[in-house]
Amino acid sequence: MTDYTQTATVTQTTTVTQPYIRYDPEYVKTIPGIIKIVCIVLNLIGFICIEVSYFSYHSRGSFFNTVAMLGFWFTGIMLVFYIFHVCEKFHKIPWLKIEMYFCAAWVFLYMLASSLAAATNVEAFQAAAFFGYCAMIAYGYDAFLKYKAVRAGEIAQGSRSIESQQQQQQQQISTVTTY
Repeated sequence: MTDYTQTATVTQTTTVTQPYIRYDPEYVKTIPGIIKIVCIVLNLIGFICIEVSYFSYHSRGSFFNTVAMLGFWFTGIMLVFYIFHVCEKFHKIPWLKIEMYFCAAWVFLYMLASSLAAATNVEAFQAAAFFGYCAMIAYGYDAFLKYKAVRAGEIAQGSRSIESQQQQQQQQISTVTTY
């Protein structure tokens, strides 16, 4: 008679969300909420700097304002989604990946737009470039935080826990030998 033990590891993922939209002003006190507010403010200040310039019609100014306004609206909408827990209600949508890719793209676009604005002799463009570089850093930090969260398997709002359990099964096998 032979005995052997077989061990299996079972991984179970539990996602806990509240499936209704509600107002939660506490989000703006978190690091991601603060970063979003900083990005919105920097986008708006950079936009205003270009718009008050006499040369705002210039292609460099138009490009900078396009980057600033797209960043302003996307980040503002995401802030509203988080404050009202829309991301938690629709937790199946990969919000973190969407934001990570957006923030990474905005790092590149702000680097380009700010460099073009800084290369002009217009003081308003140079001021906008400063705020653009600051926004680039903020979006870069946000992209880094989103990357870490995606790698850890987190969701945008709510919680996800992963539990591992080892199960042992003992089985007996009888061997009958005939001569």
